[in-house]
Amino acid sequence: MPPHKPDPAKVRAALDAQLSALDEPPYDGPESPAALLAACVPVVLRAYDRGLRPEREIARLAVRHLLDRLAAEAPGRTVEVRVPPYAAVQCVEGPRHTRGTPPNVIETDARTWLELATGRATWAEAMAGGKVSASGARADLSAHLPVS
Repeated sequence: MPPHKPDPAKVRAALDAQLSALDEPPYDGPESPAALLAACVPVVLRAYDRGLRPEREIARLAVRHLLDRLAAEAPGRTVEVRVPPYAAVQCVEGPRHTRGTPPNVIETDARTWLELATGRATWAEAMAGGKVSASGARADLSAHLPVS
């Protein structure tokens, strides 16, 4: 599945809206689509760190961006990673799943996914803390985290 390519103007608007909600100045970094999406991740994590609920659109963009990076770094269709209500991707080489529920499913919340994908939390910590639901023999992302 190709990576999601949102409209850069919408990404910028979501980024600036969240920065405003954090009482921070507007984004002034590079305007490339990749740079804008990458900038969403630390802004969403700052919102969580301050005990705030991030704006829905920027949270969706940050989650989807890191899921797309995971799928690019670990291509395949053996494991489905779900971060409801924002996005899901299939990744990791191995037996291909074609219909119905995949045999290897990982599900977590947005904050946990962002922390795992950025290296702020480890797979073992998230599993031990009950923050990740993983079913199936190949439902382990520890070798693929953090994403680069």
